[in-house]
Amino acid sequence: MAAAAPAAPPSSGPDLPIEGKTVKAITLLSLKRTHDLFVGNHGQKVPLDEEAQKAKIACKLRDEYTVSQAFKSREMAAAARAGARPAAQPAAPAGADSKSHTAKLIDSIPAQKPAAAAAGKGRELVLHGGNAGHGQISQEAKAALGGTVMIPTAAGGEREYTPSATLARRLPSKWPRPAWHAPWRMYRVISGHLGWVRSVAFDPSNEWFVTGSADRTIKIWDTASGTLRLTLTGHIEQVTGLAVSPRHPCMFSCALDKMVKCWDLEQNKIIRNYHGHLSGVYCLAQHPTVDIIMTGGRDAACRVWDIRTKVQVHCLSGHEDTVAAVLALPTDPQVITASHDKTVRLWDLRMGKTLATLTHHKKAVRALVASPTEHTFCSGAADNMKKFKLPHGDFLHNFLQQQRAIVNCMAANQDGVVASGADNGSLWFWDYTSGNAFQQQDSIVQPGSLDSEAGIYAMSFDVTGSRLVTCEADKTIKMWKEDETATPESHPIDFRPPKDIKRF
Repeated sequence: MAAAAPAAPPSSGPDLPIEGKTVKAITLLSLKRTHDLFVGNHGQKVPLDEEAQKAKIACKLRDEYTVSQAFKSREMAAAARAGARPAAQPAAPAGADSKSHTAKLIDSIPAQKPAAAAAGKGRELVLHGGNAGHGQISQEAKAALGGTVMIPTAAGGEREYTPSATLARRLPSKWPRPAWHAPWRMYRVISGHLGWVRSVAFDPSNEWFVTGSADRTIKIWDTASGTLRLTLTGHIEQVTGLAVSPRHPCMFSCALDKMVKCWDLEQNKIIRNYHGHLSGVYCLAQHPTVDIIMTGGRDAACRVWDIRTKVQVHCLSGHEDTVAAVLALPTDPQVITASHDKTVRLWDLRMGKTLATLTHHKKAVRALVASPTEHTFCSGAADNMKKFKLPHGDFLHNFLQQQRAIVNCMAANQDGVVASGADNGSLWFWDYTSGNAFQQQDSIVQPGSLDSEAGIYAMSFDVTGSRLVTCEADKTIKMWKEDETATPESHPIDFRPPKDIKRF
């Protein structure tokens, strides 16, 4: 006996079976059924609750128009002075009813007695103008301004009315106008190193200065004449940091050979080595009052050394990348470090812990400089240069222009001049107070060098602040001074106050 044929599947439509329908047709059919099921009154507005609308309008009237309920128009005020009744408004036709639903709700709200109406006649609001001429105030306005106008508060009390012009007075820009500074010019080029000049430091007596180079030598130069006095050898890699002690006849140097050395300037030889860095050392700073030095390097740590005992006092760890600059201050925070991880850290030297981490920069921070006259410091990166207030590291403002280059070094003097050098050879001079760049120029490479060797790696003002020494990638040392012939008339200040102040 033959098997029974399978039953046909139920059809989902009156005309076609489900196998004959496309996916699009099935989807549209399902959407239509869902729409018909849940949106039976499609196109009709949700009916409004009349009581809720009345409460909403009453609150709006009370909050926004209570003050003007005591207002009298000029005609009513004049009629009140003359003792006559104001003219009645013409009545609307009996059959005319053109008011909207909202207007009818407003009319149905009972009128409330204004809180300021019982305070006296002198507190009524009167429009300026009236019969007074242009630019004058009418007598009614003077009488109203002579008294104290009270307005209701949300708590149900009253307070004195204060015009918005008094609260938010329009004041001129508070941005300080920069002081005039004479432009700087190069007056000497010193050649002698056989590699990039990476570091510079001045003697406290201002008689000589010392430079470190990629040729692994340290050279001492006469400040007045620029002649070479002495050449010191001892490092086996680029010398990246130098510091001359103001209290002892010694000098400190650091290099990419992981070594930090102390030199006796009376015997011109190495007397101490400070071991501990795990990679190249990039920066060095000496504490101004305590006999310690701080070094930072590619091992992402800033190490604090005792000068005499060669003991590592602290290892300030917390950065995630190379420590490119370190700043030593006499007061807290006594150590400030900048790193390639885009942060600047303020350290507690006693505890060896971070006081604050400044994350305002968006690029690697390679330069730090402290103000000689203020308790502030500046940081330089490829994005811009920023000023911070100490001791908490509060952000003050960005410098007004962008150098648009990788800023490798910065220096400041007592006259409020900040110099910044970049890897493309650009040398900019800034007014420290306002952050305005009053001079923008490019360093000229030594003849025979490539244009790509125009980078500036280090710079420093002398003790008096009247000379600037820059160390450059064309193996030269350039000295700069102010132009004595410049005047405010020949070199006026180009200053535009900022309009859009950015926080970061």
